[in-house]
Amino acid sequence: MDEIVTAAPLLPLSTTDDDLAQRLREFVQDKDAFSPNTWRQLLSVMRVCHRWALANGRSLLPMSPEDLRDYLSYLQSIGRASSTIGTHQSLIAMLHRNAGLVPPSTSPLVSRARKKINRVAVISGERTGQAVPFHISDLQKVEAAWAENQTLQNLRDLAFLHVAYSTLMRISEVARFRVGDIMRAEDGRIILEGSWTKTLLDTGSLVKALSAKSSAVLTRWLIASGLTGEPEAFLFCPIHRSGKVLIATRQPMSTPALKSIFTRAWQVAGQSATARPNKNRYRRWSGHSARVGAAQDLARKGYSVAQIMQEGTWKKPETLMRYIRYVEAHKGAMVDLMENVDE
Repeated sequence: MDEIVTAAPLLPLSTTDDDLAQRLREFVQDKDAFSPNTWRQLLSVMRVCHRWALANGRSLLPMSPEDLRDYLSYLQSIGRASSTIGTHQSLIAMLHRNAGLVPPSTSPLVSRARKKINRVAVISGERTGQAVPFHISDLQKVEAAWAENQTLQNLRDLAFLHVAYSTLMRISEVARFRVGDIMRAEDGRIILEGSWTKTLLDTGSLVKALSAKSSAVLTRWLIASGLTGEPEAFLFCPIHRSGKVLIATRQPMSTPALKSIFTRAWQVAGQSATARPNKNRYRRWSGHSARVGAAQDLARKGYSVAQIMQEGTWKKPETLMRYIRYVEAHKGAMVDLMENVDE
């Protein structure tokens, strides 16, 4: 984002607008206030919007309500999902606020445009996408399949799947656990003390307890990998093609490497065919699958929405309900009434 305020700026700023340029520099300097994913999304949105602005003789910063309306309509015309369009609007508003400008999204003109986009999306059959769930039964299948082939990679992958499922954490959050984050309860079960998640950013640590089974699986990986004496090492490290564990202390495993764990699990579990395409994205297990599957399993067992939200650190019930909407479909008051009506 540094190029915003340099010689060939990403944003069409006036060279005389020194105050605006200074506010943008301060924004860049304070980028650690935002998650890396949010920052990447912001840069991506700015590039797309800047190209559109140049091609159509518009301005990105400041952006008028009329220009934002037309930009959002353009995104709809090229097939972007309504949720993606909403992300673009939010990040453009974020850019304006941090530049000391009034976001164009505050205008009723933009509000009406968004309502129109959402209405058209719903009527045309657009649905919120969802990762293919990775259930407890799937975890058991994978464990059984790898029982006779306990390579270092399989031990690590199985331990990762157990932790991801048991904690309901995002894969990037699981990858940040270090060996030194492990504590033991009196009965030997593992307690993981994390630092932060996407929705929990405070100085209090995040504590996640593992079952006896998951604790045993994770312990086997730690012993086999030789990580038990490396408190600063990440809990899940890369493995060289020669079979040697590459102890990592600076960077956790990359997102593609973590997603490949689910790909291997899908194959070994006998899931040869892909699932029915969901928004043309979700065809097999992915990084979010364990989080979705665990939430659905908890709902099927009768745990309350509040309990599941606590386990998954969700802040809004609406987010969780998107994951468990099909599980909860027959738990409504009307279904209960009809099922118990006197004949």
